[in-house]
Amino acid sequence: MTEQTVAFDRQTRRRFVGAIKTFLSSDVRWQARGMFALLIAFALAINGLNVVNSYVGRDFITAIADRNQPGFIRQAVLYIAVFAASTVVLVVYQFTQDRLGLFWRVWLTRRILGQYLADRAYLRIKQSATVENPDERIADDVRAFTATTLSFTVMLVNGGLAILSFSGVLWTISRPLFGVAIGYACLGSLVTIYLGRPLISLNYRQLDREANFRSNLIHVRANAESIAVSRREGRLMARLMGSLADLAENVRRTISVNRRLGFFTTGYNYLIQIIPALVVAPLFIRGKVEFGVVTQSAMAFSQVVGAFSIIVDQFQSISSFGAVIVRVSALTAAIEKVPRSEGAAIALVEGEGRIAYDHLTLVPPDGGHEVLKNLTVEIPHGTRVLVVGPNETARTALFDATAGIWSTGRGTVTRPPLDRISFLPQQPYLPPGTLRDVLLRDGPQQVISDDQITTTLRDMGLDAIAGRAGGLDSERDWPASLSLREQQLLALTRLILARPAFAMLDRVDAVLEPAQLRQALRRLDENSITYVVLAENAELVEQYDAVLEIKADGTWSWTPTSHGTP
Repeated sequence: MTEQTVAFDRQTRRRFVGAIKTFLSSDVRWQARGMFALLIAFALAINGLNVVNSYVGRDFITAIADRNQPGFIRQAVLYIAVFAASTVVLVVYQFTQDRLGLFWRVWLTRRILGQYLADRAYLRIKQSATVENPDERIADDVRAFTATTLSFTVMLVNGGLAILSFSGVLWTISRPLFGVAIGYACLGSLVTIYLGRPLISLNYRQLDREANFRSNLIHVRANAESIAVSRREGRLMARLMGSLADLAENVRRTISVNRRLGFFTTGYNYLIQIIPALVVAPLFIRGKVEFGVVTQSAMAFSQVVGAFSIIVDQFQSISSFGAVIVRVSALTAAIEKVPRSEGAAIALVEGEGRIAYDHLTLVPPDGGHEVLKNLTVEIPHGTRVLVVGPNETARTALFDATAGIWSTGRGTVTRPPLDRISFLPQQPYLPPGTLRDVLLRDGPQQVISDDQITTTLRDMGLDAIAGRAGGLDSERDWPASLSLREQQLLALTRLILARPAFAMLDRVDAVLEPAQLRQALRRLDENSITYVVLAENAELVEQYDAVLEIKADGTWSWTPTSHGTP
């Protein structure tokens, strides 16, 4: 796999700022703004209490140094009161931050999911391979993006307030010490950026390597039976070891960068503890300040330097955060760039009562020879059609083009709206959930009684499935617990219960016995469902009104049959 360039460019920064603006101006803006205002209020309270604490701490230490017992007791009581107030404010502050982070995550995830699932963007992203692991980005990166953005925003606000609050304290104690704090923090930030700049790209790649390793493990679990039968453990082990090696190599490089960065940041933080004493202690020795001022200067210095040193203290988190921003930005960019169906070369028109192809020519997505040439055919409701021929690619392309997921070619496809036409691929999709969930269609549900469901299952020879599953409301891993033939029959049962005007079936003859297929097609007829079957062989021709044959060179022929009734 080639290394992907990681660029925190202008477009990425624009999307980052846009994500925050959109959230704060969305339909939940008042809740978001209210919670953020509470955070600012708590941040002000915390910084105010910290300033008070610095003076109380100064007088407390001075009372100890002067052996002033009444002053010691008074300052101790004040110290405890300030600590208690700070504890309450900090806990409520953290609670508000966590709730706002969750609120933002749920809102942003819903928004991205809506865009990801709209107009089959998920399919086009997979086909174009423009983004690795979009599922991991939606699940994990959005969480990290919202939580960390909020955390750093609050951290910057706190840093600004700390600078405003303690700069005056530090200035009154020692102007040279204030200058040292500013210079020390700026120098530390520059050195940290220089040493740690490779971490953004390393963290970016690490997230994908972790996701690849996890997806390979999920593949083993999801295909355990097939792997055991085909004895593919050796190749799977090699693949897992390869993804683990990629992951480990990236971690080793990250550790090396962190080692160099750690030498500097550790020493940097140690010096913060002694620099104030080196400047203020001589003033105490000469009797110009009280002893408590030494501890107060240390606190004020650490607050000011800490506020200016956010890059030094948080660079590893910032580098991870930068990678997350780039990854989320890449996902949203890929969704934005997905070609929508209305802009595709193949025009898809919705119309009741027919399926029609007007000068439809299909080519593979990667180019090459036309697999279907200039197809012009109309299939009105009630006309049952068999599509055959040696060109399997052409049959698959026609199925996908009718469903709206094949976009390379030209011409026009007219078909009913999706609630009036169903598509059944060779490998049926059985969604997770109960047997009832599997059998009922998406969207507005028609009222279907349990007796009707049970009767239809029995007609399709699947009455035993409900008993094995424990009833209609029991959940199972359906692909794992049913044979491919049972899955196909169950998908046909769902289609019959949905009763669309049209159904398009892809290679069901490869799975079902001729008697089972004949029975299924009769059930479709009985429910006034016009079917178009794409098959490998021209069998059961008596079940169809016409045969569309697609030849190896992409040309085609349309032949009405002499059979009118099943």
